[in-house]
Parts: sequence; structure tokens; C-alpha cells
Amino acid sequence: MPELPEVQAVAERLRAAAPWARITGFGRFRSTTMTGGRHAVGRRIEAVDRRGKNLILRLSGGWFARVHLKMTGDLRVLPDARLRPQTVRAWFALDDGRAVVLDDPRALGRISLHPEQEEQELFRHLGPEPLGPEFTAAALLASARRTARPAKLWLMDQATVAGLGNIYAAEALFEARIDPRRPAAQLSRQRIERLHSAILRVLNSALASVRAAYERPGAFTEGEFYPVAVYGREGRPCPRCGAAVRRIPQGGRSTYYCPKCQK
Repeated sequence: MPELPEVQAVAERLRAAAPWARITGFGRFRSTTMTGGRHAVGRRIEAVDRRGKNLILRLSGGWFARVHLKMTGDLRVLPDARLRPQTVRAWFALDDGRAVVLDDPRALGRISLHPEQEEQELFRHLGPEPLGPEFTAAALLASARRTARPAKLWLMDQATVAGLGNIYAAEALFEARIDPRRPAAQLSRQRIERLHSAILRVLNSALASVRAAYERPGAFTEGEFYPVAVYGREGRPCPRCGAAVRRIPQGGRSTYYCPKCQK
């Protein structure tokens, strides 16, 4: 699933396509792929934002489109609305002939239209944006003190850090030398501060790698260009100490860590 860096890169690429023409129509693969599409017709895209792993297309007249890319989605602009690949599952046609399309081989992505007054309620479950000023070491420490969960599961909760997923949570814990199984509430202030810095380093580095991935044609995979230290490297040597990286199940996902470096 695309995580914060991938979704942020999509938002930046869409912003580069401005100024926008007016939306003249919409289409969808099935009814669940896009809901409320009729509310977009006749409006302009005025801005593109991101909240967690969600893209937000802000429309004129007080509406917005929420886009979740799910596992394999990508939102992009086609120069000709008529030339849509078979993997396009939903689209907005523009009056200059272009189209904004949800290209998604597995057809899991979703688009929904909402009046702007619903935004706060829609995203109320999300925690601070890690690239924003509200994400501080103090806020992370306060969150850790309120949970009994292991560090990895706590970190992946979108109420803890919006947009952080499996790959970059594992890499941040490695950077901070924290065992993903350790209860978050037991982490010292110093360790939380180290983790806070590690999250910022990992996400900024990953964002740079994703921007590079978008410079070439074709699909991409999250973390594709990011130089992972532990994620997906079970049995391979830790780049820091040489010990074999381990994989364990946590919350229905795979967690990778170094048993020697991470305590």
C-alpha cells in the first residue's frame, strides 16, 4: 500500500499539472470505485492536498474529492481523456480534453465526493502529520505513554502518526535501535526523541527516492528506490552489525528487525 512518501509524491505531481480546467464528466469501473461523482461536474480543481495516506482534490464551490490509492493505485493526468489504459478504474474528464484518472491494476482504490464541512469528521481518526509542525517529540512521547501496544503496532496506528506504514515504521525503528516488540509505554524520553528524529529522516529520504521513481515511466512499488536496512531482508546481514535480520508477524503484517541492534 502506498505510504506517506508515495502519496505525497502523487500530490506534488498533480499540483504541477495546474492550472486546472473545469470538470465536465466522470466515469468509474464499478459503483464502489467512485461515489458522489456527479457533485464534481461543473467544478474546478483548486488545490491538491494530502492527509495521511489520502489525497484531497479541493473543488470550487465547497466540495472535495477524497482519493485512497489502496494497494496499487496511482492518480495522474492524461493529456487526452479518450486514451485511457485498461487499468484506469475511474476518471474526471476536463473541458480542455485532459482527464484525471485513477490507474489501479487491482481495482481497490476509491474516490468519494464530500462537502467541505465533512472534512474534519472524515479525518478525525488521523494523528499528526509527521512532516508538519504538530509532530513533535513531546507529542510522540505523550502518545506512547497512553498505550500498552508494542512499539511497531503503536507506530503504525494512524492515530499515532498519519501516513506511516509498514515499510517506513520498520526502518524508523531500526534507525532508532528500538525492538519492535518492546511496549511503547516503556520507551524512555531519550528513545522517543531518537525515534522522532528517525521518522523524519526516513520519511524525507523516502520522499526523495519516490520523486526519483516518478521520473521514469511505468508503475512503481512503495519503497522501490529506498535503501532499506531491514524491511524485506529476512536472513540477510544487518548493514550495521552483520547479524541476520529476522521477520516476525505483528498485527497480521510482517515485521523485520535486527535482533542485535534493536533492543
